[in-house]
Amino acid sequence: MPCSLCNCATQYFEVIKDREYVQCIDCKAVLLSPENHLSPQAEKSRYILHNNDVNDPGYIHFVKPVIEQIKSDFSPSSNGLDFGCGTGPVITSELKKSGFQIKLYDPYFQPNKKVLDTTFDFIICCEVIEHFQNPYKEFELLYSILKPGGKLYCKTGIWSDTIDFQNWHYKDDKTHVIFYSIESLEWIRKNLNFSSLEIQDKFFIFTA
Repeated sequence: MPCSLCNCATQYFEVIKDREYVQCIDCKAVLLSPENHLSPQAEKSRYILHNNDVNDPGYIHFVKPVIEQIKSDFSPSSNGLDFGCGTGPVITSELKKSGFQIKLYDPYFQPNKKVLDTTFDFIICCEVIEHFQNPYKEFELLYSILKPGGKLYCKTGIWSDTIDFQNWHYKDDKTHVIFYSIESLEWIRKNLNFSSLEIQDKFFIFTA
């Protein structure tokens, strides 16, 4: 199968619990084989179980580095989007306490595509991009709705060959279909025309 991100060839990587994974020979992304993807109905049911409570102190602490970075980079008058916000848009909830105005989009829970007809100063993708079945198309969309100089904040588990994939908890969520390497992120920066990529400890930022 070709890589869903860069369209290059892939090679066998692992089979775990009857789920087959391949790795791109170019961008080094690890991909779940499409025949193992959940149906849309099963995927939505799994997302409902995530149940991110906007008042959960543990989850607020989990996303706090992203919140603080956005507050450092932008003023409350900026125009933001929480893309793939799910059932509990925790980052948006916390930023609104500081006066930020942020729109929500999620294909299952906030499916109003008219929200995507404008452009944004910043976009949040928190625990979202690992769900992209067509990541090239999704990043192309995200770039197109960022204003020049706008920032895309992504939080996901980054794959490297120092990780024991067999025992990596991040792969166990059946809705996670792609695991990005540093090479994958650099490929996105270069080929989707982002001007820069900044990798921090808990998240990374693409700048348009």
